[in-house]
Amino acid sequence: MTPVPLSPQPLLASLDASVITLDLDGYVLAWSRGAARLFGYEAADIIGKHILVVYADEDDHDAELFNTVLTQGSGEMEVKRRRKNGETFWASMHLSLVRDDQGAPLHMMGYVRDITDRLEAEEKNRLFGLVFEQASDAVVIVDLQQRIVRVNHAFQRITGIPTAIARGQQPTFFAALASDTRVYSLMQASLQATGHWEGELWDTRLDGTSYPLALALSSVRNQVGEITHYLAVFSDLTERKAAEKQIHQLAYYDALTTLPNRAMLFSLIEQALAEARRNKQHGALLCFNLSGFKDINDSFGHAIADRLLVDLSARIRECLREEDVVSRFGADEFYIALFDIEQREDAGVVARRVLHALAEPFELALDGQTQSVMLSAHIGISVYPDDAQETERLINEAAVAMYRARQGNHDVLFYSSEMNRRSLERIKLETDLRFALDRREFELHYQPQYDVRTQRIVGAEALIRWRHREKGLISPGLFIPFAEETGLIVQIGDWVLQQGLRQLATWRAQGLHLPRLAINVSGLQLRSGFADSLLAHLAQWQVPPQQLELEMTETILMRDNERMTQMLAALSESGLRFALDDFGTGYSNLSYLQHFQIDLLKIDRTFVQGLPDNSRDVALVRSMVQIAQNLGLGVIAEGVETAAQAEFLTDLGCNLIQGYYYHPALPAEQLTELLIAQQGGDSAAD
Repeated sequence: MTPVPLSPQPLLASLDASVITLDLDGYVLAWSRGAARLFGYEAADIIGKHILVVYADEDDHDAELFNTVLTQGSGEMEVKRRRKNGETFWASMHLSLVRDDQGAPLHMMGYVRDITDRLEAEEKNRLFGLVFEQASDAVVIVDLQQRIVRVNHAFQRITGIPTAIARGQQPTFFAALASDTRVYSLMQASLQATGHWEGELWDTRLDGTSYPLALALSSVRNQVGEITHYLAVFSDLTERKAAEKQIHQLAYYDALTTLPNRAMLFSLIEQALAEARRNKQHGALLCFNLSGFKDINDSFGHAIADRLLVDLSARIRECLREEDVVSRFGADEFYIALFDIEQREDAGVVARRVLHALAEPFELALDGQTQSVMLSAHIGISVYPDDAQETERLINEAAVAMYRARQGNHDVLFYSSEMNRRSLERIKLETDLRFALDRREFELHYQPQYDVRTQRIVGAEALIRWRHREKGLISPGLFIPFAEETGLIVQIGDWVLQQGLRQLATWRAQGLHLPRLAINVSGLQLRSGFADSLLAHLAQWQVPPQQLELEMTETILMRDNERMTQMLAALSESGLRFALDDFGTGYSNLSYLQHFQIDLLKIDRTFVQGLPDNSRDVALVRSMVQIAQNLGLGVIAEGVETAAQAEFLTDLGCNLIQGYYYHPALPAEQLTELLIAQQGGDSAAD
């Protein structure tokens, strides 16, 4: 259809409003100056063209608008339009139907407004509303009187206060802030200066429980810069604080006893030393470990031993002042820090108090029965600033003093500079021990075992000696613990077995007979393959298994694992004899005497020394002999030094004796002479 010329164009052309006129088919009849500014088309460019030129996209809504205008006389719609430069925008289109004097439709007049900014603002507000309501943090808007205007859902979730109750009320965190005048003043100053403040505080929920929160406050200003509201955003820190506490606990506290660990004690000592330098104070560090704790672990198992450590920690804590600190460094190693003492001996008083507390029996449950266990310890003490003013040195010196106390069997020992020299000697001794086998510095001595009824040698115990090339003969008590710690005991123990079997073969070649040779074995030696290796050595030296006796401590048998049980059973079936060494010094019950094939019980020298005058030792030894007799086992006493001890043991029925009363441990040559003399006596009697 051919467009109809419109006379209104000159009138519309000067209008600043965006007004257009369309014929009933949608062709442009008139175009105002405002329309030209809005769309970019001048009137000459657009008049006569279809309005589709400015459509960003055509859809059914536009057709609906035209139909509505034609049927109802007017219509309005938000539509997307395109400018001449290709840029799209949202517009509000209002169309009205213009009729002639007879009421017939003449054309349509439209008013177009750019509403892009309005829609963007509405979308922004919508998004802000979503963020406000769906935020995980609580959001609160308050007026200048600190009364709540609006809160989000998280506010109710965190505080427990319903939205309906919250409106018009003052948030409880303002009261919490006001309770600390210093913090409240800082908050007000920060809001005044920067319009923002952040901090952490404790608040109370509706149910009365307290919780930590992180709070951020911001002032809200109007267009003229006046503060009209405050925006508060806060989050519940309960879970984060719990996690931080757990991390701190794991990093600085022992998981079992909850005592401070090495890292925490180190930090506390550092602080104490700094304060001591400023205030000229004195303090002390006590180091101690438990004697025989490994035996308890092996006997009762880790779970019971752990409970023992917890009880032990509680006892130690009761011996100290509130400001003192007890720390667990390792399995059975503890440190006590006394941060303020008047005199050096104060530390000794505390040490003896701790030892006294440890001397009380601990009740442990095993197999449904309660058993009392006695603990002992040795304590080393270093004092600051006298001994050291550095944390690491102070710790090391307390440890050195503890080691010296244990070595010398002292209950308490203060550090001295002489101890450092001895520690260096110990390190050198450990180094030399590693080369002792290669240098052939070890030798075996043999302590005879006598039957008091016949006064004959019926066996001997092989005892290792270390003849150091510079220090001479070194006691096994000095180097065997090092060998155990370093694992060298496996090589040394194998050497002892081979040397002992070689000597038995030598005596056999000389026509001499020793009925039994006892050799100590360490738990570290009883590894996989030990039985096969030992039987191979016996075959190599043609020694009957019945002539060899393996001495083991109670703690080895208490491990009671299937592999070791099978290994010992196999050796027993081959004819080897087993002796239970240091009988009576362990912590277990006696079930292993039935479980393992034990041939001989060996009464430890610590029980023999008090015979026959010490009533306690008398009762204990009598019980041990009776246990052996009732179980059909042999019994031998070691460490017998006097005729009175030998006579008392004989009267009890302990007929096998070993000790200085007869002979100390002898070189092979001297025992050879005794065997020759004994065998010569037998020949003369024949």
